[in-house]
Amino acid sequence: MKLHNLIFVGMIAGFLVGYGLYAAHSPTAATAAPWWHATSIWTLNLLGQTLFLSALKMIIAPLIFASIVAGVTTLPDLRELGAIGWKTIVYYALTTTIAVSIGLAAVLMIQPGKSTAGQAEREKRVAALQELRDSYQRDTGQQAVDADGRVRPEYRAWIAETESGRVGDGGKFAMMQQNQGRTAGDIFRDDILKKMLMNPFASLAEMNALGIIFFALLLGIACSFVGPPAEHVVAFFQGLNEVIMQITHWLMAVSPVAIACIVAELVATTGPEVFESLGWYCLTVIGGILVHVLVLLAICKLIGGVGPLQLWNGLREAWMIAFTTRSSSATLPVTIENVTENLDVSPKVANFTLPLGATMNMDGTALYEGVAVIFLIQIYGGLEDVPFVLDAGTTLVIFVTAVLASVGAAAVPNAGLVTMVLVAGAVGLPIYYIPFIFAVDAFLDMFRTSTNVLGDSVGAIVVNRLEAGRLGEPQTQPD
Repeated sequence: MKLHNLIFVGMIAGFLVGYGLYAAHSPTAATAAPWWHATSIWTLNLLGQTLFLSALKMIIAPLIFASIVAGVTTLPDLRELGAIGWKTIVYYALTTTIAVSIGLAAVLMIQPGKSTAGQAEREKRVAALQELRDSYQRDTGQQAVDADGRVRPEYRAWIAETESGRVGDGGKFAMMQQNQGRTAGDIFRDDILKKMLMNPFASLAEMNALGIIFFALLLGIACSFVGPPAEHVVAFFQGLNEVIMQITHWLMAVSPVAIACIVAELVATTGPEVFESLGWYCLTVIGGILVHVLVLLAICKLIGGVGPLQLWNGLREAWMIAFTTRSSSATLPVTIENVTENLDVSPKVANFTLPLGATMNMDGTALYEGVAVIFLIQIYGGLEDVPFVLDAGTTLVIFVTAVLASVGAAAVPNAGLVTMVLVAGAVGLPIYYIPFIFAVDAFLDMFRTSTNVLGDSVGAIVVNRLEAGRLGEPQTQPD
């Protein structure tokens, strides 16, 4: 069997094994898991997340460094770097804007927060706020609402402190609290400019993608200016790029088993129960992503000259890896390999556009953030601690912030959480409401990450066709 077929079989096998483990012992069960169940989950995590995914991440930093230097130094003219660069950035900005627009249209039309399950959650919150109001007035001796019926600011601050304490300070919520109150300008300064100008060795050690990309571009341009004295430097990075792609081949040989373990662990630790109250929300996100995928396929066919069938045949391994590992950065070696070997994209183009896209182009994430924030406003808007409802102005703020934040927050760890906090904070939605959707975050992350990788790959195909004539290489032919 071909590798992509083996990966697909691994996904199915992983689902069956994971569902069997979930049926044997639900993570929400009152009793402790038997030893064999806990050992099985630990083993699946070891083989999938720990070994395979960590091995892919191990080669990301040297791959980005080597591929960009190799790509820049093989360009026939440095002016082509500027042409490739501005076309890539325009494409990424355009598709991100389209993705957010589709997501907002989907959530406003479907209105998952107005569903029966969504309104049931609202009623639960109304009852909880009544208890909080009584507790506040009893403990402080002050009224929560003034004579004019307005909620007192100190009471709202007390709610925020109380609710944040209940959520806890571990894991995802701790990351959100750390970034609460940061503006788009703060992220641009701290997470883009400062990280671009970091010590390159520190950037490699910390996997700071923006710092690696920026220094690699400087190094590649400098090598081109220096000329013959830099030939050995250029040869080193071109050789390193080839070596890393060989390591990628070796890792892909074990990918079916590793992917089976990743899927099995995910299904075993989540199960179907999480979709009971968030079903319409999941359908909205997935529906919006599917529409955006159709847009990307149309762009790929009309501008890139590659039809859907040819794109799928060439990219399916990278798509499956992205879908299961939920990491566009970890998928980067496979993505570069697929688009260059299967879709005839020039390495000169792929080595620049794909590392940049894996760092800054997040179509699926941008779409998801807009949908998630509006979904929560549809449920909780107008309550005591959410003193606004969704209107045209709020929607516009969400649109602009989601587009900007998807670029600005993409270079930091847990970028999706930073983006979510930024979008929610822009409209005044308290961040302690966001954990409500954590239960299905891993499931939806599969769809948005694979969409991110698809968007990056289509961008490489489009730029390659637009630049193929000037690069002196044949254009990709449509299927």
